[in-house]
Amino acid sequence: MTRDLHTPTTTPTTTAPGTTGAPAARPTGWRRLTMVAAIAGPGLVAANAGNDAAGIATYASAGSQFAYGTLFFMVLVTVALVMVQEMAVRLGAYTGKGLGALIREQFSLRLTALAVFCLLLANTGLVVSEFAGIGAAFELLGVPKWAVIPPAAILLWALVLFGSYHWAERIFLIMSLAFFAYPVAMILGHPDWAAVGRHLVVPHVELSKDFILLAVALIGTTVSPYMQFYAAAGVVDRGAKPADYPLIRADAVLGAVFACVISLTIIIATAAAIGGTGPLNSAAQAAEALKPVAGQNAELLFALGLIGASALAGAVVPLSASYAIGEAVGVERSVSRSFRDAPLFLGLFTAQIVLGATLAMTPIDVIRLLIGTQVLQGLISPVVLVYLLVLTNRRTVLGPAANGPRYRIAATAVVVGVATMSTILLVQTVLGWFGLG
Repeated sequence: MTRDLHTPTTTPTTTAPGTTGAPAARPTGWRRLTMVAAIAGPGLVAANAGNDAAGIATYASAGSQFAYGTLFFMVLVTVALVMVQEMAVRLGAYTGKGLGALIREQFSLRLTALAVFCLLLANTGLVVSEFAGIGAAFELLGVPKWAVIPPAAILLWALVLFGSYHWAERIFLIMSLAFFAYPVAMILGHPDWAAVGRHLVVPHVELSKDFILLAVALIGTTVSPYMQFYAAAGVVDRGAKPADYPLIRADAVLGAVFACVISLTIIIATAAAIGGTGPLNSAAQAAEALKPVAGQNAELLFALGLIGASALAGAVVPLSASYAIGEAVGVERSVSRSFRDAPLFLGLFTAQIVLGATLAMTPIDVIRLLIGTQVLQGLISPVVLVYLLVLTNRRTVLGPAANGPRYRIAATAVVVGVATMSTILLVQTVLGWFGLG
């Protein structure tokens, strides 16, 4: 049973990385296994939701356009995701509040409105892209998107409102395991391992607008703003306490690393298959990387994984915005509540599903939409990350679990790095408007 979201904050009893203080005794034996089963999930789900339709299109496009050239950049992005997700779940575990509620309490009304606006702006395009991904997957199987998207929208909506969302969450994760084929495809595709190793450790930078655009898209799809809101809210919604933090941290870190390893294999497998051919033009082209594993069934395998990944993110993305707004306004928000108990929370979720499914059925360039939404995510990410950094730095919020000096420096470097990439892209875009780019 879900804990009341308005329960007073529990006094921290364990310490976080980079902090001081005596850690609490860790649970052992069956107690630890029970806690893993009860707590594990929000970090893994949030990070792996990034490997959705838009994420796969972005990673595959990185491999097709620049072959192995973005691998070192992805290593840096992986480190960033680990730190960001850890800070998000730490806030949820130690305060018993989601990121939206903390922003409302710690910042002015205008700054709270800015955070919510940025999240809604980024999420609107993402919800559309998830349903577009579902439609594209079924089109690979010969089923028109207009026959699939409305039933998919109704199913996702009903699972959250009337069914067991957490059960559905596991089903979507299992379907997403089809993308485990990418590590195998990477090996069977016989990539240039010397080039792979070199690009993993040696920075490669191109000052072209295409490279910067894709780099920002990689940031956006890997360190998406909604992930932080969902991860913190998911920890709170499951009733986690400070004593559970070691397990919550493990879930967040392992989930982030797992998601990024899959992302790296998508880039490498695609580079080995069609590297250097330019931007992707279709989902069928993205499926080419799976031919070493599935042969003529590559499109079928790709479609299966795409359906699961898009369905998972199709629920997680609108839920993250509903959590954030519900927290910012201070109303009831939980997937365990009825429509009568949480009308704003579930109403917002419903509105996003309807809008996303409706726009996804319009005649749009799916690949351009998928990558474009990730660029928007990358531009907005620095704003959300600043809020996250300020909150985790404040001892008035986290007490002894606040960021220590070293962790604060590292986290600041992450935020500055993301902001710098976004600024470069913005400058290039504005100069391009005047014919100077």
